[in-house]
Amino acid sequence: MNDQNMPEQEDNNQKQGMPRRTMLKALAGVPVVGLLGFEVWKKRGYDLDKQRAVVKELGLDSIQYPVSDYGKTTSSGDMIRVGFIGFGTRATQLSNALGFMHPLDVKKKQGSNAFNDWMQQEYLNVAVTGICDVFDLHAEKGLATVGNDIRPGGKDASKLPVKRYLTYQEMLADKDIDAVIIATPDHHHARISIDAAKAGKHVYCEKSVALHEDELNELYNTVKSSGIVYQLGHQITQSVVFQQAKEIVKRDILGKITLVETTSNRNTAEGAWIRHLDANGNPKPGDETTIDWKQWLGNTPYVPFSADRFYSWTKWFAYDHGMIGQLFTHEFDAVNQLLRIGIPKSVVSSGGIYYWKDNREMPDSLHCVFEYPERELTLLYSGNLASGRSRGRVFMGHDASMELGNNIIINADRNSTKYKQGIASGLIDTSSPMLTYNPGAGQIDAVTSASEKYYASRGLTTTTLNGRPVDVTHLHLREWLNCIRNGGTPSVNIDMAYQEGIAGIMAHLSYVEKRRVEWDEVNKKIV
Repeated sequence: MNDQNMPEQEDNNQKQGMPRRTMLKALAGVPVVGLLGFEVWKKRGYDLDKQRAVVKELGLDSIQYPVSDYGKTTSSGDMIRVGFIGFGTRATQLSNALGFMHPLDVKKKQGSNAFNDWMQQEYLNVAVTGICDVFDLHAEKGLATVGNDIRPGGKDASKLPVKRYLTYQEMLADKDIDAVIIATPDHHHARISIDAAKAGKHVYCEKSVALHEDELNELYNTVKSSGIVYQLGHQITQSVVFQQAKEIVKRDILGKITLVETTSNRNTAEGAWIRHLDANGNPKPGDETTIDWKQWLGNTPYVPFSADRFYSWTKWFAYDHGMIGQLFTHEFDAVNQLLRIGIPKSVVSSGGIYYWKDNREMPDSLHCVFEYPERELTLLYSGNLASGRSRGRVFMGHDASMELGNNIIINADRNSTKYKQGIASGLIDTSSPMLTYNPGAGQIDAVTSASEKYYASRGLTTTTLNGRPVDVTHLHLREWLNCIRNGGTPSVNIDMAYQEGIAGIMAHLSYVEKRRVEWDEVNKKIV
């Protein structure tokens, strides 16, 4: 290559902090030679300049990335004594997020990126002093987990004693419990939360918030009058990606948003909530001798013990709303946190059991339309448990669309009014993303199960703070604990939970009753 042909490019590179020698060394790694290599290099520089111009055109060059004090401070105030009600798979993840890990998991994970990240978690100044589960095996696992001496942040384990409670009522009556984490099957969520609020215990409850309108109303009124801090288990608000998306919506980058499409696709037995199977896909022997089955059933109709129901409870409407309760709730929270859409005016749901021909009641294909005429907005939800195709979560505006998951992808609309001039000049190419943001690329580690992969793709596992990945569930619990200590309102408070609960119950009723369901805003009831 003739050096005389490169003065202008060399000047540009030097202005950008790249000496000529460094540029030539970089060119040597390009799998092309001669003039073609130089043209590729020029195109890369051109694309970078173009990208900067687009960012400036959008007014995003002035966005300040969140600066967090995470990991640089320690939780102040008194130690909070927490009790777990339910200690299955999700409770294990929640206990990890608090800073407690089972000794066998420590042994298995040591040396992995995930374990190293966990060891760098901020110490939350929490003691787990109670475990309650109807299954002896789960309770024993919980006791072993919180009794482990290894803690993130180099802190010593709490010396406070840990007690197993046979009923949640016994735990709520104990003055040595300040707050509870509820990680039971969904049919217990509202009742236990109500009783906890009445007992003056702060509540962190997994979704969904409630299965029935009457219990949701009772929960809302009880929490409002109790003074306790209530946090529902949706953690997307803790993601840096979400914070950037919030700024994008605030700055009207998308234009008028009239349609939001959210989706959930899975294509495995586990993803369809078929659990507790052996290697041949057959149910394992039951554990009825060590499970308090009557307590597990709660207020639901009595049926004889069934390992299938105990492990795969999501398949029955007595215990859950299926995809609405398990998957759509995350989608609604993401949309509601960004747009504050609240309760829909009407909902129409359709679908059926098209693939998993077992004993389930929940559909494996479900589609819901939520109408907000006053907002001039429609929210669509589509879920399928027999296809793994990724369809994303998309906010559609007149000027651009935004796909939001563990990253952000923004595409300009070819008929945009706002970007008409930029499109005409060639600055904005509508055939490719106008803007992308992916702070955690390549940093998700140890994502193996169908559920983990799904939640990772939706931005519900980790985020990047100060250059390293942090568990968003850990941050969500941290927010709850900080509100308990210092006052304030958590991001998924009882008001947000109520709006989500009504929307989910409306969608479920529409599917079950095969009709359009509406919200009576005057009388505050579903009709």
